[in-house]
Amino acid sequence: MALIAGVVALGYALISTEGSDGSAGDRGPKRPELPRGGRRIFPGFQVVAFYGAPQDHELGALGVGSPRVAGRRLLRQARAYRRGGRPVLPAFELIATVVHAAPGQDGDYSQRQTRRTVARYLRAARARRALLILDIQPGRASFMREVRAFRHFLEQPDVSLALDPEWSMAPGQLPGQEIGSTDAAAVNEVSRYLSRIVRKRGLPQKLLVVHRFTGEMIRDEHRLEQHPGVALTLNVDGFGDRPNKISKYREFTRGRRTRYNGFKLFYEEDTNLMRPRDVLRLRPRPGLVVYE
Repeated sequence: MALIAGVVALGYALISTEGSDGSAGDRGPKRPELPRGGRRIFPGFQVVAFYGAPQDHELGALGVGSPRVAGRRLLRQARAYRRGGRPVLPAFELIATVVHAAPGQDGDYSQRQTRRTVARYLRAARARRALLILDIQPGRASFMREVRAFRHFLEQPDVSLALDPEWSMAPGQLPGQEIGSTDAAAVNEVSRYLSRIVRKRGLPQKLLVVHRFTGEMIRDEHRLEQHPGVALTLNVDGFGDRPNKISKYREFTRGRRTRYNGFKLFYEEDTNLMRPRDVLRLRPRPGLVVYE
C-alpha cells in the first residue's frame, strides 16, 4: 500500500509540473519573439532600417560595405532615434528581388537574390538583434510569385516583407522608363498570406511595408485590409528637399491616423537631409524610418 501511495503521489507531482500538453508547467512552450523582445512591432517600437542590396552601393545604404559593416553603421544611425521615447528596433531591408533593365531568361525584368545571400544578411541582422525585411521589386512578375519564393525565410520570427510598387510593371512597361504601380487587391493577397504564416507558426507580428511616392502607386487604397499578425505600413518614399518631403508625407497620411506609416530618407539624393529629431516631429509620427 505504501508503494502504491508513493506512485500515486509521484504521478500527481508530474501532473502538477507538466501541462496537459506535456509542456513545462502551466506556461506552455515559450513562443518566438522579436529580436529585441516582445511579439508586437507597433506601436511599441521605433523601427529604423537601412535599404539596399550588395550588387551596387547605388541601390542603397545596406549595400555599402559588408553586411557586418552596414549593420554597425545602422546601429549608429538608429541611436539618434532613442530620444523619441520608444525602444528602437533596427532593420535590414534587403532587396530580395531586384528589378533589371533587361528581361532576363524569364522575361520578367527581375532577379532573386540567392538563398545564400539572403541567409548571409539574416545572420548579420541577427548579430545586431535586427529585423530582416525582404523587399520585392518584381518587374513583370507578380508580387505573390516572388513572395512565395521566400517562404522559407518568412517563416522565421525575425523576417518581414516589403513591396515596391514603383517596380511592378504592367505588360509593355519597362523598368526605369515608366513608374509602376499595384492595387489594394494585390497587397491584400500578400497580407493574407503573411497572416496565415504568422498564425500557423505562432510567430510575432510581421511588417508588411508598401513603398509609394505618388497617389496612383496604390490603386483603390481605401480597400486595403488589416490582417491579424501583420502591421501594414505605407512608407512615403521619394527624395527631395525638406519642405517637399514633409508636404508629401502630410498628403499621404492626412485623415489616416489609424494605420501605420513610414518615412524614407536618401543619403545622396535628399537636399539638406532631415535630422532624426526633425523626423520625430512629423505628425503622425512614422513608426518606420528607412535610409537608402
